[in-house]
Amino acid sequence: MLINQWANVVRWEKRTRLFLRTSEFLWQEGHTAHETAEEAREETLRILECYRAFAEDVLAIPVLVGEKTEAERFPGAAHTWCIEGLMQDGKALQMGTSHDLGQNFAKAFEIRFEGRDQQLEHAWTTSWGVSTRLIGAIIMAHSDDEGLVLPPRIAPTLAAIVPIYKTDEERKLVLDYIRGLVAGLVGEEEVAASESRFGNDQIQRCFYNRATEQYVVVDRRETVRPGDKFYHWEQRGVPFRIEVGPRDQASGNLVVKNRMNRDKEILAASEFTREYLDAKLDAFQDALFQRAMEVRENNTHSIDNYKDFCKFFKKKRGFVRCYFNPSVEAEATVKSHTKATVRLILNEESQTEGKCVFTGEPSRTEVIFGIAY
Repeated sequence: MLINQWANVVRWEKRTRLFLRTSEFLWQEGHTAHETAEEAREETLRILECYRAFAEDVLAIPVLVGEKTEAERFPGAAHTWCIEGLMQDGKALQMGTSHDLGQNFAKAFEIRFEGRDQQLEHAWTTSWGVSTRLIGAIIMAHSDDEGLVLPPRIAPTLAAIVPIYKTDEERKLVLDYIRGLVAGLVGEEEVAASESRFGNDQIQRCFYNRATEQYVVVDRRETVRPGDKFYHWEQRGVPFRIEVGPRDQASGNLVVKNRMNRDKEILAASEFTREYLDAKLDAFQDALFQRAMEVRENNTHSIDNYKDFCKFFKKKRGFVRCYFNPSVEAEATVKSHTKATVRLILNEESQTEGKCVFTGEPSRTEVIFGIAY
């Protein structure tokens, strides 16, 4: 039995934080019941991989994947796995979890089925979920002081075209030129459909991808200066801004500005094709992921003694990779000293042996510590 649902949840958070810790939030959660422990484990790990792939391939946020310790796992679960991201401020964010509940909840709530031998048996169950916290993750992982920076695979607007002119004559020349550029990009039929759909709207939207409802827009607002239009689209995280003025029209060019690194490129109108923009969007997506990966790598440190461990978390934020022998008591003590928790177990049986960062005893378990929201 496989159940997936979207639901609102209320939690009485002591200190709220927009998207990351709110009193009420929307989440996607799954609940499944299986005949065998093996099937339940397979489902748990399958969903975990779905979450990892979505975070990395769509949201462009690199994540670590691993199991939670007993102290951190979902209460009542036999095993909890998670995906963990590191935000630009060095704090850890749990972005999704998948729980193998064993038969614990089935026994508590009498979830039973008739087995192949006609005997009633307790089901093996799982649960898993992600929430609107992922919106917070996108903001915290990618954005800057100017506003959002959105991965192209989720950006509602992929490119915003801003016309620049001073006179009515320049206005007509520039807007006619832009219409040709957009028609070459999305097709004459889509431009005509957009004109019919939006009429004289000041922001014209043309579908670039109908399946994902992503647009290329032309900002035709008459009462807003070009500089304010630039900032408008920067704040909203649009991957590319296209600037077109009278000189561009006269020379058959346009200016393409990259939201992430602010590079500008002068491009011939004949080169402004769907193939060109697709390639630019793919490169933007990859570069955004690599930038987030560099943030994580630059803020991940290996520490092998408790003095340096405490010193690190007193002054800095980031991931600490170390050997650790997990226990509820040890983790509570570490948290009381540093506010850091085990975010996940990287390797429960490492090929090499180290020493536990807390006790100094031999350990083969590698973990990631961090301070979370």
